[in-house]
Amino acid sequence: MGECRQRNDSLSKNDRDEISVLCHKVNGVDAVEDIELHSDPEAARTGEVTDADTGGIGGWFHRFRALLSCRKRSDDNDDDDGEQDKVQKEKAACPGLGLLYSLLAAVFFSVAALLVKKIDDMHAIQISAIRCFFQMLFVMPAMIYYKIGFIGPRDMRIYLFLRGFLGANAMILLYYAILQMPLADATVIMFSNPVFTALLAWIFLKERCTIWDVVFTVFTLTGVILIARPPFLFGERVSGIEGEYTNHIKGTVAALAGAVGAACTMVILRKMGKSVHYYLSVWYYAVVGLIECLVVLFILDDWTMPECGWDRWTLMAIGLLGIAGQTFLTKALQIEKAGPVALMRTMDVVLAFILQFLFLNRKPTWWSLGGALCVTVSTSGVAVRKWFSTRRQS
Repeated sequence: MGECRQRNDSLSKNDRDEISVLCHKVNGVDAVEDIELHSDPEAARTGEVTDADTGGIGGWFHRFRALLSCRKRSDDNDDDDGEQDKVQKEKAACPGLGLLYSLLAAVFFSVAALLVKKIDDMHAIQISAIRCFFQMLFVMPAMIYYKIGFIGPRDMRIYLFLRGFLGANAMILLYYAILQMPLADATVIMFSNPVFTALLAWIFLKERCTIWDVVFTVFTLTGVILIARPPFLFGERVSGIEGEYTNHIKGTVAALAGAVGAACTMVILRKMGKSVHYYLSVWYYAVVGLIECLVVLFILDDWTMPECGWDRWTLMAIGLLGIAGQTFLTKALQIEKAGPVALMRTMDVVLAFILQFLFLNRKPTWWSLGGALCVTVSTSGVAVRKWFSTRRQS
């Protein structure tokens, strides 16, 4: 926080008082900068600014304005500095706290996916609608508390709408894929979205695309092929498929489309940057998704209330786990670099295989493990490359 002091020097040889204003500016712990501003009483009386006035401020009026300006800049920066200091202290107190938050986010997302798999006779769109409803209920009090508008800046509304629309579609497609194919396979394909994010950022945001991005994309598509196992490559008799093979293909296409939708959402969030509050982005995600789901369910006439009380509690738990996962992921990105957080998110794939084996009594096939390895290597490669690139620039 800045500090201003006033110093009255002795009379000069020209019998004029020279009054200087010393602004003591402190940046961090060691960096100190003194800014000295001079004024001339004679210039104040005549209304002219002399050459001796440092910084172009002359007279008593200019001196008081300099004092107020110095104090105002210090107060304006106080909140931002306090927030940064809070984040730095939180990170210094527990160096691995950001990675712990990302691990908790992976756990919550994985458990939510498992609960979706356990629900019987319910459309993926209805599950998505219920999650959006609970997410909207929990985000609204936070927006009121922090005094965030529900509409957003005028120039960002189209991006907010696209973020909500594409994010909701990605969620619906993921839930549909989970219901149509093994849990781990759907999670692996959906987890390939960082690779598509890099490609879309190169196309729309003009970010740099290297040969490594092409290699990672090839690895990702190879992993998807190993999981889907199309008949023209693997023959008509494919082992390890859950249910009918047509449903398996539908789930694969849905998961891949959901990964692309999630990548588009990430590109839009990058485009908006920090000009839009996070809660406003989540609000649009919930509201637009809920409206979209209700319209589609009305058209399909496929709305059914769960008969069992356990299913109703499961639907509520899916909404709460989704909110908790997003909260911890946001906290992780606030105090940790994106590269380590993305690497820790690979635990989603590991947890999907573990939960599938423990609660669904389904062993993964070697094809699924090979596909998971390809996708995990590619997404980890993207994260590591971005991490080292950021460190070199800083």
